[in-house]
Amino acid sequence: MQDRTSELVNAGELKFARDHGFFDSSLSLRALIAALFVLALFIVLHFREVSVEVLDLHSVANSYIVSQVDFDFYDEEATIILRQEAVRDVGKIYRVSEPEVRQRGIEFENFLIYNQDWRRYSDASAFDQLYAGVEGVERVLEALRFTDPRTLNRFKEIHASTQQLLIYTPTNLDESAVLPDTVWETVRQTALTDPHSNPATVDLVVGFFKPYTWWVEEDIPAQQKLRTYLQKKVPEKYTHVSAGSRIIDQGEKVTTRHMAMLQAMKRAVSEQRNLWSPSTILGSLIMSLLLAGLCLAYLKANYQSILNSNRKLFLLITVIILTLALAKATEFFLLNSKSNLFQVVRYPLFVPFASILLASLMNSGIATFAAGFLTILMTMTLVFEAPGFMIMNLAAAVVAILTTRTLQRRKEIFIVCAKAWLACVAMILSLHFYHQTLWQVSLVSDILCTGVFMLLTAVLVVGLLPLLESAFRVMTDVTLMEYMDPNNDVLRRLTIEAPGTYQHSVVVGNLAEAGAIAIGANGLFCRVATLYHDIGKMATPQYFTENQQPGVNVHQLLTPAESAQVIMAHVSEGVAMARKAGLPEQFIDLIKEHHGTTLVYYFYRKQLELMGGDKSLVDEKDFRYQGPKPRSKEAVIIMIADTLEAASRSLEKINEEALNELANRLIREKADDGQFDECLLTFEELAIVKATLVRTLVAFGHSRIKYPKRESPSSERDVEELKAEA
Repeated sequence: MQDRTSELVNAGELKFARDHGFFDSSLSLRALIAALFVLALFIVLHFREVSVEVLDLHSVANSYIVSQVDFDFYDEEATIILRQEAVRDVGKIYRVSEPEVRQRGIEFENFLIYNQDWRRYSDASAFDQLYAGVEGVERVLEALRFTDPRTLNRFKEIHASTQQLLIYTPTNLDESAVLPDTVWETVRQTALTDPHSNPATVDLVVGFFKPYTWWVEEDIPAQQKLRTYLQKKVPEKYTHVSAGSRIIDQGEKVTTRHMAMLQAMKRAVSEQRNLWSPSTILGSLIMSLLLAGLCLAYLKANYQSILNSNRKLFLLITVIILTLALAKATEFFLLNSKSNLFQVVRYPLFVPFASILLASLMNSGIATFAAGFLTILMTMTLVFEAPGFMIMNLAAAVVAILTTRTLQRRKEIFIVCAKAWLACVAMILSLHFYHQTLWQVSLVSDILCTGVFMLLTAVLVVGLLPLLESAFRVMTDVTLMEYMDPNNDVLRRLTIEAPGTYQHSVVVGNLAEAGAIAIGANGLFCRVATLYHDIGKMATPQYFTENQQPGVNVHQLLTPAESAQVIMAHVSEGVAMARKAGLPEQFIDLIKEHHGTTLVYYFYRKQLELMGGDKSLVDEKDFRYQGPKPRSKEAVIIMIADTLEAASRSLEKINEEALNELANRLIREKADDGQFDECLLTFEELAIVKATLVRTLVAFGHSRIKYPKRESPSSERDVEELKAEA
């Protein structure tokens, strides 16, 4: 049975390149990353909201709640009453009908044109002054407003202009009426602004308009504007609650007023904590250092490689800080929402976000630890209902981690989140069954809210995963699936320029995948990386047997030493091509390691023959690959599969016995040469890999029944039978 822990570690190591630069190895940067983590913990622990008993709106309180401190709360009901009182004295506002004013103006103009009697009363008046007068009267009548004395006083109280506001209340709006003398006196004083105007002109114009009856109507917009202004001037009412006062009684129905009081009490308690007190700061700092120390101890005991790599450590801390920031932002939004969203969203889900990212970017072991750590930390610092919040986040995170292990396409993240949501639904139902609240509205709201959070989690993960993969150079299974696409530029070139090498790579990839899966190694990596392991052969494809035409061997024109150099050069050429194409460093490591430091034995022997068998005249180093030797199980498996597949082509007959003998000889030679010294592959695993490769090669090389040749098919049926048999 394979060790699951080592399997997870090995799978996680393949996601990161082995070459460590300055960023990875700098101790000062490592200290800064640790300080950043402690600072994030300090902020979350120190600036936490105060936890008060959470009640559902319109639910019945199970027990009474007493105020812990003196506080003032925004009394919405009292504010509404005060604002209603503020507009109680406001009466109606009236105005003269504007269409009627314009009609009277037209009648006056006709009077001036068709009736010349006006000249007897206003000989000195100019015709243009009369026109200016009638325009002024119209303007004043349209601007005048009428109301009662109390409403006029309210205008004065708010320091609004009352110049065009007169005291007059019509008795019946359904009938026209003669306007009082006070109206016409105001018109006489304000109609003509020109000081040189003849008073007789004003008397003539006003005298024409005054005898008429006028329709008076309510000015609704003016009334509403005044009411709105007066209500806005009323300040919000804050009611004082003393410590020890009962906020809600047992069995009382919870209202919005109760909710406002509880939130105000929470703010008051938070203010009394005195966050800037030295003792408070010291307590938060000690707690932060303690939690950071526990994380350090766990990583040191189980994941030393993370502590040795700044890139891995920074990735882990980045995901944790992102999750904490998301949680605090959501908490702030819900607490400060005026629509009581905090009472609806009882179980927000944050931990699955970190779990999916870490399981995909690192491994499920570290994701599980982070899930537990974040769940405990958030339960301590967030104000949500502790038991339900903790159970829901932990259950969703565990399901997400278990299903993320098989994640190979980005769209599958939505499936992962859907499975986690189903786990949440089961937990919600169990909690409501336990508390006998199955038929309350909160059941539906809990299910819908958790569904929304898991959908947002899927969207965020899909958006952030490529960014984190690129920023931290992480190779996930999703990345591997993308590199397996045959439309990749490098693979397309390989199929065209070195088709034999491509076919060889495909077969070796399938062999290596089978061998890796048999011992619990990363089969997908073996399959995908093997497609690129021989891309260096594109530089000189004709020098490799699988790409040569029958009867053509370019090596006949070269010395054994030159041939060996050409063959070995495909590794360095492959590294250069891979870097130019931007392939992952893990692929480049495999290109270097898939031959290790093995000897190009065929050309070494030929060189010895040329030198008469004198080994002193031949430098063995000139015929060895530069390496390094394989440093992972996957690299060893690919090396064995590559060698076995190529050597098996020289067998006259492929069967299990012949392949077993060949595999034993090749593996023994490489083991004796020390090629397996730097990997973690055990003898047991090596035997399993060998058996799997042999079994797979036998399946690949199965023979078909030889069919007798037909002279000519006698009918279409014979043709179909021949096709079916083939």
